Amino acid sequence: MNRVKEGADQVQARAVWLGRREYGAVLARQKDLVQKVRRGVEPDTLLLVEHDPVITLGRTAKKEHLLLSEEALKERGISLFAVERGGDVTYHGPGQLVGYPILDLNRHGRDLHLLLRNYEEVLIRTLAEFGVAARRFPPYTGVWVGEEKVAAIGVAVEHWVSFHGFAFNVDPNLDHFRLIIPCGISEYGVTSLAHLLGRPVGLMEVIPHIVRHFTDVFGLTFAAVEEELPGYSER
Repeated sequence: MNRVKEGADQVQARAVWLGRREYGAVLARQKDLVQKVRRGVEPDTLLLVEHDPVITLGRTAKKEHLLLSEEALKERGISLFAVERGGDVTYHGPGQLVGYPILDLNRHGRDLHLLLRNYEEVLIRTLAEFGVAARRFPPYTGVWVGEEKVAAIGVAVEHWVSFHGFAFNVDPNLDHFRLIIPCGISEYGVTSLAHLLGRPVGLMEVIPHIVRHFTDVFGLTFAAVEEELPGYSER
């Protein structure tokens, strides 16, 4: 799949590595950026983060797909959030690389189907760098290796600015996915890059590939991957 606008000029953007962060704080950061990107105060921004353990419920989530109560999850140190992204229930946690592209879709095409396919393309190309042949698996959204999902995708759009995004299983605790029916899909499994390669994989090993392929697919230019330490305050 080609980038959104083949041959278009590269657009300056930001890629920011947030490190490990609590989910609620990063959700607030996304919403702040949506408004700033919409007003032109900030450029298109790709937030990259590793979350503390959390389960999120999308707009179409079904209660029966959450296999433990909120109280039981808290006892295990896992938070629960209902959010505005599309899709069902999903898990985020250490060892998973989560990407939140805050993009002005007036520049990238007002086409949510294309947006999802482009996120998949970034991840498929990244996995190929590690010798893994990943694929799309219609009618399901996300990236798959065989019949196991290695990356989930769910987006929201406000005034044609995107937020939420993708969750790439680099080396998470796969047992945590047994606490839910991931994305409401019970007949297929979940895997990780580390499981597929048979070795540990760090997020910093993956991030440069994600950023490079995001550049190619979306026609953006990142000066560098900025690293932001905890303690961000709204500007």
